[in-house]
Amino acid sequence: MMTERIREMRTFFVTDKNQRASWQKPADPYALAVTMHDLNATDRAAKRLRYVLDNEIPVVYPFERIAFTRTIQTIPELFTEEEMEDLSERFHIHEKGDVCNINVNYSLLMKTGFKGMKEKLQGLISNSSDEEKKHYWSLQIGIIDSVLSLMKRYAEKAEEEGNTVVKETIEYLLEKPPVTLLQAMQMFRIIHFTMWAGRNYHNTIGHFDQLFYPYYRNDKDCGILNDETALELVEEFFLSFNRDSDLYPGMQQGDNGQSLVLGGYDSEGNDLYNEFSDIAMQASLDLHLIDPKINLRVSKKTPLDRYILGTHMTKQGLGFPQYSNDDVVIKGLVDLGYSPEDAASYVVAACWEFIIPGKAMDIPNIAAFSFAESIRKATVDNLCSAKTFSDFLRKADEQIAKDANALIDSIKEVYIFPAPFLTLMIDGAVEKAKDISLGAEYNNYGIHGTGIATAVDSLAEIEEHIYEKKDMKAEDLINGIETNFEDDERMGNILRYDKEKLGNDTELTNRLVSHLLTTFAEAIKGRRNERGGIYRPGTGSAMYYIWHSAELGATPDGRKKGEVIPANYSPSLFSRVDGPVSIIKAFASPDLSKVINGGPLTIEIHDTVFRNDESIEKVARLIKTYIDLGGHQLQINTVNRDTLLDAQKHPENYRNLIVRVWGWSGYFVELDKCYQDHIIARIELAV
Repeated sequence: MMTERIREMRTFFVTDKNQRASWQKPADPYALAVTMHDLNATDRAAKRLRYVLDNEIPVVYPFERIAFTRTIQTIPELFTEEEMEDLSERFHIHEKGDVCNINVNYSLLMKTGFKGMKEKLQGLISNSSDEEKKHYWSLQIGIIDSVLSLMKRYAEKAEEEGNTVVKETIEYLLEKPPVTLLQAMQMFRIIHFTMWAGRNYHNTIGHFDQLFYPYYRNDKDCGILNDETALELVEEFFLSFNRDSDLYPGMQQGDNGQSLVLGGYDSEGNDLYNEFSDIAMQASLDLHLIDPKINLRVSKKTPLDRYILGTHMTKQGLGFPQYSNDDVVIKGLVDLGYSPEDAASYVVAACWEFIIPGKAMDIPNIAAFSFAESIRKATVDNLCSAKTFSDFLRKADEQIAKDANALIDSIKEVYIFPAPFLTLMIDGAVEKAKDISLGAEYNNYGIHGTGIATAVDSLAEIEEHIYEKKDMKAEDLINGIETNFEDDERMGNILRYDKEKLGNDTELTNRLVSHLLTTFAEAIKGRRNERGGIYRPGTGSAMYYIWHSAELGATPDGRKKGEVIPANYSPSLFSRVDGPVSIIKAFASPDLSKVINGGPLTIEIHDTVFRNDESIEKVARLIKTYIDLGGHQLQINTVNRDTLLDAQKHPENYRNLIVRVWGWSGYFVELDKCYQDHIIARIELAV
């Protein structure tokens, strides 16, 4: 259980948000860019990061053991507004342009220490005649100097505050790499802090239990820690991810990419879950916070008790752990060209997308394809002329291929801002002096797939009513779509409430979902981006489920114009499903290794289901069944409609109410109303 000390720290940093008093007011975000007009982008990135680090004001609290809190609220822009307009006309700028959604190899820097890495760079400069490389390495040395300078100021501040633990830990790290768990967590905090200071965001934590296990094991063997004191230290470490996360960019507060992975199986099939994994799970249970977000790697070999522990977390309403199935994911990644060893080392990006630590400059969320829009267009353009359902389905396949490839064609000349500090933690990049923004071993782009249930349900209604029962005419259905079913409400209701909906485990809908996912995968197979990477199809939606539904006209499943589509890989919001077992069987039916960019089945379960240990075990068995059947990813939202409605009316009473949004968890009252409303609508499917 949480100690009194951790409880007080949680109140200080999270509930009362006392650290905000130290934040510096934002300056003109373009002021620094104006002074850098004669510098290239790499020099600008190094100068910006050093500027931020040099202007950070050390904040040390007497009670903490892991320091470093951001004080600069706004990271300066790298380019002026005019320069950005010019870049945007010439290149595809993904999101903010910065390296993001990445998992670096933290151990490359943690094993050398900052001083050791500086010495390595100095040695490379001494032994090279390549002036361009020498300049790049000098930029990296300059960044390390600014990190070391900030660390010295922190040590001085710790001494001033009488915090000898922080002072001694940082003074040790100024000279040497970490040996103890406390030193390792403090160094990680400094590294993570520095990444954010360079405006590199969605910096995932990666394989937490593998990265920190050697330090934990050493401390136990030396008698420095036992499991109780290790738990308290991990809980303090987890608190550090919440102290200044209000400053981290994302679509919504909470969408900050602070995800970690526990467990999984290596390329030899060995279980990587260990006692430190259990400590991490317990820490999350105790703290009940949105960060860090827990992702549990599982497979058919995973024992039930691990699912039961995860379900206890779900009961709390955290929206995690999110489960990823090694049996499906690793196969899918290998099929896409990742080596078996790299595939087995996978972690997740900000939400669910699968990425490889230290070896990838993948952009796993570069765009989103709308299944529902393609099927709608195919219906309007081809239904009247198609003699059989097979004829129509071929036309739908052609439309999917056309739309998917048009989407890819719209992504040309991707430009990413340099990140020389992150490059220190990319395998082989230091020696090459090749900035991570220019690419790594893997340079693949992920394409989300939205509205799959809407598309499947639409095809099912067409096959059933137009070609099987023949109780509707093609022209009447098209007219219904184009008039938003206002001329024929009865038709709309028949289509809307038919039982042939994805999630009811019917032969028809299961066959169609497999067909559509395969068609999507085959449509973009073999396409290469300008970095030599491939395009990875997926079943996730990210925020596109809001955007695509707003643009989408009425569809053949009876859905009206503008009505919301489901988030991720989930049933339609108005479908009448037969229950959770039916849902998991239906959504596990395709070969999901073909669409392995990721995108979880998302299920809402009413909070009253978790009333006792027997109920918790039943939910755990449900999760295990989905994995055993071949499901790729799963996340569960614990919900209560009355609670959420009251939270909308009285947000002041629900500051700590957590919900799962699309691939991350956030505080319900901090979400925009469109996301709140969508979650409430999803409760109608709660089981």
